[in-house]
Amino acid sequence: MSSVFYHLSHTDLDGYSCQLVMAQTAHTMHSYNANYGAEVTDRLEEIIDTIKKAKQTATILISDLNLTTDEARWLNTEVNRLNTTGWNLTLTLLDHHGSGKETANLYPWYYLDTTRCATQIVYDYACDHYGLVGEAWLEPFVRVVNAVDLWKQEEEEDFEYGKVCMRLISDARELSRVMFANEDRAYKLTLLKEAARMRDLPNSTILLDESLHRMKKAFFHETTDNTLDNLSTKHIVTLLGTKRSTMTIYYKGWRGFLSYSLGNTSIIGNGFLVANPDFDFIVDVSGRGTMSIRGHNKVDVAVMANEWAGGGGHPNAAGGRINGFKEQFRYDKVKRQIDDLLANKEAVHGKLPHKVEER
Repeated sequence: MSSVFYHLSHTDLDGYSCQLVMAQTAHTMHSYNANYGAEVTDRLEEIIDTIKKAKQTATILISDLNLTTDEARWLNTEVNRLNTTGWNLTLTLLDHHGSGKETANLYPWYYLDTTRCATQIVYDYACDHYGLVGEAWLEPFVRVVNAVDLWKQEEEEDFEYGKVCMRLISDARELSRVMFANEDRAYKLTLLKEAARMRDLPNSTILLDESLHRMKKAFFHETTDNTLDNLSTKHIVTLLGTKRSTMTIYYKGWRGFLSYSLGNTSIIGNGFLVANPDFDFIVDVSGRGTMSIRGHNKVDVAVMANEWAGGGGHPNAAGGRINGFKEQFRYDKVKRQIDDLLANKEAVHGKLPHKVEER
């Protein structure tokens, strides 16, 4: 019988491979990823908030992340509180980091085994408890991840193949993990699954190494071939268009689009404004609070940059750095910060920015 899982995993090869394993089960998966520190707390809060809205029987599964005692205490308290008020939640953590030993000793749901990578632990556990019957390519791929994650150089073929898979994940940066969490994860899992299916081919390590660029292009490819940059840009512009309702901001009547850690603002930003002429500007903010604003002959974004952050630039391309910006790992928290900033700045600067003269 299938059930609902909320699966939080790490952001490296081992973490995403845990999710590739769970994707082969018959269960409904809602997946999340986090690196260590504040992002773990944000993701755990996001999962609990989502579960509260759904109010359903579910399993919270955490893999390849060792929780601190404070994080584990908070999560354990929240799950117990929900269970006493009508939910039916199960909590399981499967990890291999020795730094989690103190926390693992406190909670029965915290399973720690330092002899296997997290992907191997999840694979074995899913076979025993979640009805996993993997296809022929899955178990050899699990061995690959185990070899490279535990740095077993003596298992040379799996180890070398795993090194290429590590680069596959670290170089898959075309999509913003904060803005497009689900799409970015789907991208990486698609690449990993194709890599896993190639493992038993002759000279597979070299073949995978030479195929990475082709695999990326294939993911973004539509009807006509192009460079990877152009294909991914077109894909991202389309994704941005699907998020118009939640990512729109306003300043003095001008309509803008707020992105976060998107990067490549000149190409993507201008592409978005051409495809969405009802927007006057687009601004991308980084985790450090630096911002890049692009316009398209409607509003002088250099004036905006100056009013928002003491920045500047050109009428259609400007930037600056927002004082006091707090790095976030959830887009909704970023947007609240920027909405508050613009409301305050709008109250101070009453005059509309000058329109760019038509050329």
